[in-house]
Amino acid sequence: MKRIFMAALVVLCCQCQNPQPTPESSQEVVAAPAPESPEPQFTLTSEQTHNKFSSTIEPVVTVPSGAIVEAFTEEATDRQLKLNSPIEDLENVSFDPVHPLTGPVFVEGAQPGDMLAVTLHEIEIGSWGWTAVIPGFGFLADRFDQYVLKTYDLEHNNKVLDFNDQVKIPLKPFPGVMGVAPATDSLLNTIPPRANGGNMDNPFLTKGTTVYFPVLVEGGLFSIGDAHAVQGLGEVCGTAVEAPMRIVYEIELIKGRTIPEPQYETADYYAVTAFGTTLDIAAKKATEFMVDHLVHQRNLTEEEAYMLCSLAGDLHIAEVVDLPHVLVAMHIPKNIFK
Repeated sequence: MKRIFMAALVVLCCQCQNPQPTPESSQEVVAAPAPESPEPQFTLTSEQTHNKFSSTIEPVVTVPSGAIVEAFTEEATDRQLKLNSPIEDLENVSFDPVHPLTGPVFVEGAQPGDMLAVTLHEIEIGSWGWTAVIPGFGFLADRFDQYVLKTYDLEHNNKVLDFNDQVKIPLKPFPGVMGVAPATDSLLNTIPPRANGGNMDNPFLTKGTTVYFPVLVEGGLFSIGDAHAVQGLGEVCGTAVEAPMRIVYEIELIKGRTIPEPQYETADYYAVTAFGTTLDIAAKKATEFMVDHLVHQRNLTEEEAYMLCSLAGDLHIAEVVDLPHVLVAMHIPKNIFK
């Protein structure tokens, strides 16, 4: 009888500590809805493009600071490739139209010495994408001498890429090229990243990120394109999953503050970018830019900032294929600051 009493007592205690759900407590917990993206005030089509960086390219629209812009972008070859393209289409691709950029956008009041903040609110993948190996192009250009093309139907699944029967990759879209016009009337090729931004190919620049650009000419003349459905850091074969997209961004003018090269931030970290002809040069510049940021924005001494970069800063290789420049970023987490 004593054993039966003790067993009943144990059961009763367990029920008290782990009560059975009531009708109210058993209801499914519904997560709060994600904040809605702001409604676009301006729409730019994939026909309103250019593929050079220059102060002489006329803007397609003039907007006030804080404008919400909807931009449709084409894939990197500007429609030379299609979903069912044979390998001959890749072999015959001309680099002349590569990187169609939607824009430029003129921001009222923007002058050299200011800064533009571009917040990415929506990035919607189009119906298809492609990846390729192109002889003579890429980090291992001297190893691969055969054209290879893979295309992907993204019409009914824009969350996961079926790379092959054994490999599936979560999609993480971002614009490969974002930039302002440089202070030159020359028509600069879009392949390498520069101080104005351009072909940064940085997969951290996804939805929710705010990217900062130095204003180099009146109005800034911001453009966006070369969107990627997914890409690893480095983009070593020279291509990501190149795809047309719809991007909604907010563009804000920050008067009287400038930066040497693009920087960006999320809720979790602040980051700087730096280009260079070698990884050593780019990494050193990125470290210097982060030291300067910590000194001026976090009120650290130069020595404190330098040590903090060593303790909490993370260097990331964004891309190594857009010669003659490579791009390196440094991230610093925000949760280490009071």
